[in-house]
Amino acid sequence: MNRIAILLLSLFMFFNHLEGQTYKQQFNSCFSKKDTAGMRELLPKWEAADNNDPEMYVAYFNYYVNRSKTEFIELGNNPKGENVLKIMSTDTTKKQAVGYMYGNASYNPQLLKKGFDYADKGILKNPSRLDIRFGKIYMYGELKDWKAFTEEIIKTIDYSEINKNKWIWTDNKAVEKPKEFMLSTIQEYQLKLYDTNDDDLLENMKQIAEAVLKYYPDHVESLSDLSIVYLIKKDNNKALEVLLKAEKLAPTDAVVLNNIAETYKRMGTKNNAVKYYNLTIKYGDEEQKTFAKKQIEIMNKK
Repeated sequence: MNRIAILLLSLFMFFNHLEGQTYKQQFNSCFSKKDTAGMRELLPKWEAADNNDPEMYVAYFNYYVNRSKTEFIELGNNPKGENVLKIMSTDTTKKQAVGYMYGNASYNPQLLKKGFDYADKGILKNPSRLDIRFGKIYMYGELKDWKAFTEEIIKTIDYSEINKNKWIWTDNKAVEKPKEFMLSTIQEYQLKLYDTNDDDLLENMKQIAEAVLKYYPDHVESLSDLSIVYLIKKDNNKALEVLLKAEKLAPTDAVVLNNIAETYKRMGTKNNAVKYYNLTIKYGDEEQKTFAKKQIEIMNKK
């Protein structure tokens, strides 16, 4: 066989292989190779072939998010991520870093909007696709757009009542234990808000907790979230009211018991505080036990 025949056979096999791949497989191949031109050429063909395919909307979202992102090295005092380089003073007696170098990212808002628009279209056509909803929420968190972050979480909670938690994921596969998965992920989002240490976002936490409790009044974690909001706002009476509801649902939950003890301590009700710290010692892990014992010691010295 001559060289031209071999080349033609190779090209035939290559194009035949491409035709055998799904659009999703072709997109994933381009995405993994960071082949922007390939993705840009493929996506309109995919949309023209099947604009009802939810994987196409996911692909468009990923494409525009990826295109919108610019990564850079930042020098500052607010290190982000795991790879952080400390910059130390030339004065060796000083142990604190004078600065840090770390990776950061910015996003082109016009390109990002196109990604969100496709995600919205995907949700409109496939409202039970939880991965698309969570993809949007994740990006709002990355952007620190806490208003949109909170609104999208509440939309998801509201829709869970409509679809009775019959959530689906990639390739329209049913989510295992969908209610539990949704609520546990929302709890992670609550932790993300809490970890900002921004008191202005307590209202966001409250709105999310109340949205969960509207449909799932026995969700202990949301009752705990709500109590933490009240405790930080120094509304001890409301915090205690919520925590006592949580205790009835989960009488051996050490987090709930510890928070009840803390609330009573703040209210100056020593006997009740000691009672609940002792319950924390009974049901808590080693760290919780140590903390509770220390609190009892402090109160007994007063």
